[in-house]
Amino acid sequence: MTAAVHTEEAGHQGPLLLCLHGIGSSSAAFAPQLAELGRHARVVAWDAPGYAKSADPEAPLTLDDYADTAADLIRSRGGHAHVLGVSWGGVIALRLAVRHPELVASLIVADSSPGSGTDPEKAAAMRARAAELAEAGSRTFAERRAPRLVSERAPADLVRRVTDTMADAIRLPGYGYAAASMAAADLRDELPRIAAPTLVLCGDQDRVTGPDASQALAGAVHKTAYVIVKDAGHLANQEQPERFNAWVLSHLRITARIPA
Repeated sequence: MTAAVHTEEAGHQGPLLLCLHGIGSSSAAFAPQLAELGRHARVVAWDAPGYAKSADPEAPLTLDDYADTAADLIRSRGGHAHVLGVSWGGVIALRLAVRHPELVASLIVADSSPGSGTDPEKAAAMRARAAELAEAGSRTFAERRAPRLVSERAPADLVRRVTDTMADAIRLPGYGYAAASMAAADLRDELPRIAAPTLVLCGDQDRVTGPDASQALAGAVHKTAYVIVKDAGHLANQEQPERFNAWVLSHLRITARIPA
């Protein structure tokens, strides 16, 4: 078991929406969702174990450990949730739906993939990130990586926010454990087992995982809708929050029957 994780929360009524951030981020990435979707749902965004305000894990964590920690969080909030995962968070959400289907009312998987373990080169690059972070430090590491997470036309203030969020969130050993979990992940054989209704979203200018990976997810999970978010890079939820939130809200109106 890992220590309790820090969460940011908004809303007091409606279905529970659990938000799981990407590998270089934190709950701060979901500020637009907390502000808007919190008017319709109980929105909970975590700092994953070893990130931002959450405690460092005492031992390495696998993808199953992250999924089980998310499951504990859902149980502590009533035992049923719609789960929104971005990138690495989407991989955790998918694994959560396989391991604990009774807890997952639906999935929203954004700019994600079946895992880096589907490609040896991608897996090796993911495993190398911990050493890069150790050498560069969190600020320089973030300044190198953050601009690629948004589209080339993203405003400078968004690039700064993404950079600051990453620099404030990541540290060792937590980031290294997360990278190792992503490098080992290959969910292709498990995706057809997911029964939860699933919305797959992807920025049309995602240069990290890209539309092909999102299409692979949508094609493998039985109950899916697939949406391209225009004028957005890898962090579509931050770069085009109005469009992103509108699709999530539409999904929740169908799956959770929240009022229009």
